[in-house]
Amino acid sequence: MKYILKGKVFGRVQKVGFRAFTKDIADSLGIQGYVRNVEDGSVEFEAIGEKEVLEMFLEKLKEGPKHAFVSDIKYKMEVFEDEDYPKSFDILY
Repeated sequence: MKYILKGKVFGRVQKVGFRAFTKDIADSLGIQGYVRNVEDGSVEFEAIGEKEVLEMFLEKLKEGPKHAFVSDIKYKMEVFEDEDYPKSFDILY
């Protein structure tokens, strides 16, 4: 069963390679979705995959890349019922 994880990452997460870091994790785990910067300084993401895989994804996001500092991640996970989902994980600008 597929789930969708929607969330925002707070802290020092812009201009430190956080979006590329997130995409690398998603690609390595076979997750679809996107990541993008938000004007408030946070990073927003949507990730689609198996529940256990999304939980691993979240744990890795908490670590962040070398120059980042993750102070908080707000998220919600729910069953993904739409059959039309992205086939890749993209960085949006």
